[in-house]
Amino acid sequence: MNTIEIFKDLAIIIIAAKLFGLLARKLRAPQVVGEIVAGLLIGPSVLGIVQLNDFLSQAAEIGVILLMFSAGLGTNLKDLLKTGPKALAIACAGVAVPLLGGTLLYMGFYGAAPWGSEKFFTAVFIGVIMTATSVSITVETLKELGKLKSEIGTTILNAAIIDDVIGILVLTFVIGFKNPEANPGWVALSTVLFFITAVVVGFIIYKLFKFFDKRYPRTRRIPIMALALCFGFAYIAEKFFGIADITGAYVAGIVLCSLRDAVYIEEKLDINSYMIFGPIFFASIGLKTNLDNLSLDLVLFSLCFVAVALVTKIIGCGLTSRLCRFGWGDSLKIGVGMMTRGEVALIVAQKGLAVGMIESSYFTSVILLIIVSSIVTPIVLKLLYSRDSKTALSQT
Repeated sequence: MNTIEIFKDLAIIIIAAKLFGLLARKLRAPQVVGEIVAGLLIGPSVLGIVQLNDFLSQAAEIGVILLMFSAGLGTNLKDLLKTGPKALAIACAGVAVPLLGGTLLYMGFYGAAPWGSEKFFTAVFIGVIMTATSVSITVETLKELGKLKSEIGTTILNAAIIDDVIGILVLTFVIGFKNPEANPGWVALSTVLFFITAVVVGFIIYKLFKFFDKRYPRTRRIPIMALALCFGFAYIAEKFFGIADITGAYVAGIVLCSLRDAVYIEEKLDINSYMIFGPIFFASIGLKTNLDNLSLDLVLFSLCFVAVALVTKIIGCGLTSRLCRFGWGDSLKIGVGMMTRGEVALIVAQKGLAVGMIESSYFTSVILLIIVSSIVTPIVLKLLYSRDSKTALSQT
């Protein structure tokens, strides 16, 4: 492709993504929604002024790696290890119930499928997309209500972190099993070997980074080496262990998340992600989404997909919270707080498209889920808390 054409595409993508991202934020929707809509508008489905090509696809893949690395860097490892059995149980249920619900939904629409068939793995992957949780909207809502530091707020945050870790593990297993030559025992073994290697090598690397971080605090060489580690782990994970590259990037972030300058590393890397690779990734979702094949059947499936994704989070996380001795009202708040979806759901869907597990038309369902969950969650949470306030006033 002509280099000049690439420059034109980049200019259009960055301007459109940022304009629509700002518009989405004004409407109190996640900024990524605006960037996806921008991709839809400038892509083949509407205006057709930008076509997805090899360069943009590869740049989008870099964007996904940086996003997952940043997610790992932003993890509070001490909080993660101290969350205890309650958050772990809620997170496990928050993965298992949507996974089952998504699988059954697909089979309900398109028929049951035998183990190992293409249709079976597509059905399971629809469930995998539903497992992801994004609590950024929930955090803002709880902060606004003054409940972020409460037991409920802390439980939601910690469960969401564990939820994403388990979701990435499930993604790793499903992609491994998709290979027709894959042996279930070998998939499990290679996954375990990767994480053992990551712990051992990661500990050594962490000590080296800690030494350099102490000797050269807040210097650019630290983020540069961190970026190299991110790409190195992504490569090693996929090349030698058959693990998704995004899992490697996420683990690399967790290795460095306890450094004193972890926030500094994240700030420096966020410049690349925020200015170019992030917008390209989210716009590429819109560019890949094919609305030409949008049928009544797909619209109906998308509506059911959204409903099942929201309800299964409430059921899984809410009922498990009740078993963990939260009251019914607090359990409902935890379930509602866990039902938002965001970047991780898109990243998982993108990975499924890359390995041939789903078609691009299913991005419509994922985008609709992100929009609906981002709007519904804060409204319902505020109603639940306002109801509690009214009850408390009536009893005084």
